Amino acid sequence: MSQQYPQGQQPQGWGQQPPQWGGQPPAPKKSSAGKIVGLGCLGIVGLLVVIGVVGAVAMGGDDGGEASSKPATTVSEPAAAPEKEPEEDAPAKEPSGPEGDVKITGCEVNGTTGWPKADVLITNRSSKKSNYIVSVEFVNASGKRLGEAFAASNNVAAGQEVEAEAQSLDQVEGKVECRVTKVTRYAS
Repeated sequence: MSQQYPQGQQPQGWGQQPPQWGGQPPAPKKSSAGKIVGLGCLGIVGLLVVIGVVGAVAMGGDDGGEASSKPATTVSEPAAAPEKEPEEDAPAKEPSGPEGDVKITGCEVNGTTGWPKADVLITNRSSKKSNYIVSVEFVNASGKRLGEAFAASNNVAAGQEVEAEAQSLDQVEGKVECRVTKVTRYAS
């Protein structure tokens, strides 16, 4: 005897699967390793961008302001020795433009680290609030360049004086002479 079922219906037991069958499998546990690697790469990229910006500013990234490469010099002794004022026979003619805004007020070599440092006085003689980037080189008595450093100051008002330091991380020995090699001034 054959049993006939109405069309569209199946016999009992052949129908739908129980709810535990065919459901979506549970999602695998997420690992935070991908986040760590991603954030690490992002941090490295961010660090490279910051280094690039600092390098561009330090190398004289200029947006049309005035720049000078006339050197100004000051002689220094190691920090252990007292500072001596440079002797001048006749007053030197003061440079004009941005280079005239910068004077080296001190030049020394740290007795412990051997790092040279120049103290710089920036006087904004322009009529506008300005930003300054000052490049300083450190040379020995024979004129050999031993290192370099940069000093920067932002938003210096017209007529305002600002003290800044140009600190090198190059280790040197003995007396050095500090020279301003370039001054970049641009309106802020």
